[in-house]
Parts: sequence; C-alpha cells; structure tokens
Amino acid sequence: MINFRYHVVSLTAVFLALALGLVVGTTALNGPVADNLKNQISALNKDLGNKRDQINQYRDEINKNQDFATEIAPFYLAGKLANRKLVVIALPGTNDYADGVIGMLKIAGATVTAKVTVQDKFFDPSSNIELLDLAGQSSQPTISGEGLPLNSDAVETASAQLASALLQHATGIQPAANDVTALLTAYTKGSYIAADKTALGGAEGAVIVSGEPYTDKDAAKKSQSMATMANQFSKVKPLVVAGASVGDGNLISAVRGDPKLVKEISTVDNASTVQGQVATAIVTSERLVQGKTGQYGLAAGASSLVPKGES
Repeated sequence: MINFRYHVVSLTAVFLALALGLVVGTTALNGPVADNLKNQISALNKDLGNKRDQINQYRDEINKNQDFATEIAPFYLAGKLANRKLVVIALPGTNDYADGVIGMLKIAGATVTAKVTVQDKFFDPSSNIELLDLAGQSSQPTISGEGLPLNSDAVETASAQLASALLQHATGIQPAANDVTALLTAYTKGSYIAADKTALGGAEGAVIVSGEPYTDKDAAKKSQSMATMANQFSKVKPLVVAGASVGDGNLISAVRGDPKLVKEISTVDNASTVQGQVATAIVTSERLVQGKTGQYGLAAGASSLVPKGES
C-alpha cells in the first residue's frame, strides 16, 4: 500500500535527480558558455578601441582643418574689408569665439570701432521697466531720444539707441565721441552691456555674434528680444549675424525663418569654428561692400558654406 512515507521518498528522489541534472548540465555547459562570453567581451573591447581611435583621428583632422583655415586666412581675406569700420555685438554665451570673429574681420582689413558684449540682463523680461527708464535717461546732446520706438518694449528702444550711437547716420551727422562714451558707460554701469572705454561710433556695418538659444522659462521672450535687437541694427546699417548653431530659439533660425529679416540680414551658422570665422569675414564683405544678402554655413537654411565665387 502506497503511504505518505512513499510519496516523501519519491519526491525527494525526483528533486535529487533534478539537482544532479542541473549540476551536471551546468558543469558541461560552463566551459563553452564562459568561453563564448569571453570572446564577445574581447570583441566589444576591440571594437571600442577602434571607435576610440577613429574619434581621435577625426579630432586630429578637425584640428588640422582649423589650422589650415588659420594659415590661409591672411591670403584668402586680404583686402576684403579694407578701410571698413565695423561694430561687433557679442551676445551672451559667445566669449569662446567672438574674439575669433573679430580677429578674422581685422585680417580682412576692417577696423573694429567697438566690441559691445551684451549681458543676460538686457534680454531679461523682468528688467523691462528699468531698461526703458535707462534708455530715457541716457540721451546725449548728439544722441537724442527723438526717433526711437515709442512703446513699452525696452529692448527695442535700447537697441535702437545703441545702434544710433554706434553706427553711421544717413544724415552724415555723427554722434560726438564723448556722447558715445557716456551712453555706453550708462548701460555698462547698469550691467546691461560691457564695452571698452575706447569704443567709438561711426561704424559702416555691424556683426552680431550669437550663441546657443535660451532654455529657461523666459526663453521664448528672450529669443524674440534678440531678434528685435538684430532688426533695429539692420534698419540703420548692413548687418551679419554669425552664430554657433541653429534650432528653436536661436537667433540665426529666427532670421532665416522671418520672411522680412532673411532679406535684410546675412547669417553664418558655424562661427564657433575657424572656418566659420573666415566665412563671416567673407559674408560681411558681401553684405557691406556688394550689398548682397545670403545665408551660409552647415545647417538648415544655408545655401552654401561661403558666397559663390569665394569657395
């Protein structure tokens, strides 16, 4: 008669058999499986090493291309902007390459009358009332408030005032040097810009160096304000916007996406590289000397790297 003890012994035997099978099977497969895993890891490590070598090679090629662009710049740019006066407006986040742009403009023969570095506060919506008051209080004998936009947009008013101080006037009557200094000093003390004491007015054109788009809660308003500044400068004299990239909120994208601005402002979207800085000088020559407008660089909306006939 089959009793409870029989079932216990039978189940014990079954579990012992299963355990023995697992041990035997694991022992039999352990060698091949382990070897296969080792081979896969070795192959992945080798592939990783190859990719690392490729990255280093690409980095070396980029550096050599940059060096090549630097070496040919004096020959390629010679005389392109001879005797031309330019003001450079450096927007926030462009410290790494704004001076590179200026360097290429000078190699092309331009005189940079002023470099004005715009601070984040200039585009901050919370500064609107304070900036509007500053613009009203900063008028100078030869830089009056007459003709400035009459609305509540402080960036528009302040940008128009700065453009009036830094760029040549169609009337031929230019702001006095001490008035330009006083105006820039007022904006500098308010932490809206930074400018050297040697900054002068009278520029024939402007280059705005733009950076990455804002990403904070006020990003949309700040991006619109940058486009407003560009628009005000382009109304006075020829303007080129040279930046590091394109994308939502980027000034270059705003210009290229605006049916009016794209006809008035030239852009270069790779100005963070030496090649882009060389291109900026060429594009500035095209805009200022030839009176033509174009969109150049590597990103969407660019027609070519440089103007035709200059490649």
